[in-house]
Amino acid sequence: MGPKKLHLASISAISIFLYVFAHTNSAQAFPVADGTYPPEAEGPAAESSDMDEQLELTPGPPPRVVDVDDYRARADAGDHTEAFLQAWKEACNSSDYPSVLLVPEGKTYLLMPVSFNGPCRATTITATIRGTLEAPSNRSVWLDRDLQEWITFDNIDHLRVLGGGTLNGNGHQWWINSCKTDRSMRCVTGPTALYFRRCNHLLVEGLQIRDSMQMHVVIAYSWRVLVSRLLITAPGWSPNTDGIHVSNSREVLISGCIISTGDDCISIVTGSMFIRATGIFCGPGHGISIGSLGANKSWAHVSDVLVEKATLVGTTNGVRIKTWQGGDGHAERITFQDISMHNVTNPVIIDQNYCDSMTPCHEQGSAVAINNIRYRNIRGTSSSKVAINFACSNSVHCDGIVMQDVFLVGEDPYVSCSYMNARVVELGYNFPYCRAEM
Repeated sequence: MGPKKLHLASISAISIFLYVFAHTNSAQAFPVADGTYPPEAEGPAAESSDMDEQLELTPGPPPRVVDVDDYRARADAGDHTEAFLQAWKEACNSSDYPSVLLVPEGKTYLLMPVSFNGPCRATTITATIRGTLEAPSNRSVWLDRDLQEWITFDNIDHLRVLGGGTLNGNGHQWWINSCKTDRSMRCVTGPTALYFRRCNHLLVEGLQIRDSMQMHVVIAYSWRVLVSRLLITAPGWSPNTDGIHVSNSREVLISGCIISTGDDCISIVTGSMFIRATGIFCGPGHGISIGSLGANKSWAHVSDVLVEKATLVGTTNGVRIKTWQGGDGHAERITFQDISMHNVTNPVIIDQNYCDSMTPCHEQGSAVAINNIRYRNIRGTSSSKVAINFACSNSVHCDGIVMQDVFLVGEDPYVSCSYMNARVVELGYNFPYCRAEM
């Protein structure tokens, strides 16, 4: 499928969601818009971890507001990075009270690669982005300095980033020069648009993030995080443009987001525990993924993940667990439930032989172990004949897979379940049926 068709698929997918949303109660579409958890669901990571408490407003003095426009006169007319850094320094360190960094509405600001660093003296700090932030389109800005991030927030506790504004990554030059688009090109890692590192008690809400060079949002080495009501978009053909990527983080809630990109809508990788994604619309893209895990014979661990109340439209995968051969570790206690799929290729897939490499991957004697995986109340249509595919390792089998009330059909309408080296338990009514194997 060419770029134009994929672009049209992106528009169609979002149109379908907006129609459904217009006919749905807003509390159902965005269950944590007020900062609270939706009603508890069964399964791993469903228990509240008192994240509500972290988001409650406490009485005290009004926050100090620092407007970036107050510093623009000191900055270069075409580059507003220095003005933002000066405003951040003032907001971060000016008092022991809450502070707000304000990016005014109706204006566009060009930002070079920039890092907003803590720790901050302010008890809480809010970056209210109402305008538009633009990344430079020239790749040399990053390549000449070997940088892999555009906007970074690092080592900041009690940070809130919100406001309804837009971050535009201007990633087109990165996509057309990617080795995945043109195999004659050298493979280069592109920058992430919005990177949060070591940010505990973090809230990210109500932003539009589009056309990132590669990943759009990364949550790394962080604890107690709420990501809510983001609109993340890039063309379906744009390579490696993951929507939300979670790494080495705990107690993360992702809720009420619309994600349409050229890669995983959500990817959860090693070191991540107690992760919950609810009320997600995904498509186009590569679906919602655990992994990849175990690349380059590394040790990996992901556990206690709940993905629920998601809608996937026209994605190349539905809910996926992907691991490289030769790795070690565990992916365990993971639940996918209450999920609707429309024209999805590979709706349910475990791939322990994942290989995203220019050279062939050979069979190895070790693998990341996959166990205690539950699929419940998953319904919809598959665009491939194999709707359920458990391709597990010869060396480390998949164990404890539970299928409960999973109903998937195709155009035929018959579809099949393919399984290898997997122990599957069927509960309720399932179609296609996967019998147990060891």
